[in-house]
Amino acid sequence: MALDTNAVIPAHVALILDGNGRWAKKRGLPRTMGHKEGCVTVEKTVEIAARMGIRYLTVYGFSTENWKRSEDEVGALMQLFRYYMVRLLKIASANNVRVKMIGDRSRFAKDIIAGINRLENETKDNTGLTFVIAVNYGGRDEIRRAAAKLAADAARGALDPDAVTEDVFASYLDTAGIPDPDLLIRTSGELRLSNYLLWQLAYTELYVTDCLWPDFSQEELEKAILQYNKRDRRFGGVK
Repeated sequence: MALDTNAVIPAHVALILDGNGRWAKKRGLPRTMGHKEGCVTVEKTVEIAARMGIRYLTVYGFSTENWKRSEDEVGALMQLFRYYMVRLLKIASANNVRVKMIGDRSRFAKDIIAGINRLENETKDNTGLTFVIAVNYGGRDEIRRAAAKLAADAARGALDPDAVTEDVFASYLDTAGIPDPDLLIRTSGELRLSNYLLWQLAYTELYVTDCLWPDFSQEELEKAILQYNKRDRRFGGVK
C-alpha cells in the first residue's frame, strides 16, 4: 500500500513500542531476543520516517516503571542499549538524523550516560529528522521534575509565578523546543498511554494496531498515516 501523493505527513509521530516479549514468546525465544529484534525495527523505522518527511519521531525506549522487571531482563536491556547507541550513531550520521534523549538519565551507569551525551553532541548539527528516545522516562516524573525546577526558579526570584503560562511550563519539560506529537502509534493492541508524554499528547491523534513491534513495517506506518488523514483535528474548537 502506498500513500496518496496528497497525503498529509504528520510532522511529529510518537511510538509506544509494545509487544517485544510476546513476539519472542510466540517463537519460543527468550524475551531479550524480542527486544533485540525490536531494536532492528527501530533502526528501520528511523530510516523510513526520514525518507517520508516526518520531522520528529519519538519512541518509548525504557520507562521509569521498567526497573520493576527482573534483574536479568533489566541487565540485558542495559547491554542492548550500550550496543544500540553505537549503532545509532552510525545510522544518524548516514541519514542526517539529530538524536535527543528525554527522561532522567542520572540513574544509568556512567558509561551509558557518557554514550547518551556523545550521541546528542555528535548529532546536534544534523538537520534532518529529530529522533527522540524516552529512556528512564515517565510522563508524571517529567511533569514533577519540571514543576520542581519551575518552583526553584520562582523561589529565587527568577520567575514570576503569575507569568507562568502553558508555554512557560512546557519550556521546563524534557521536550522543550519540540512540537507536540500529531500522531501516537501504539503496537500490540493495548489501549492505554502507559505514562507516556502525558502533557504533550493532549490533542494528539491516537492509533492502535495489533501488530507486535518487531513486525512493524513501512506498510504499518502508512496505514497509521492513512487513518491520520481521515481525522478532523479541531483542537477543542468547532469548524
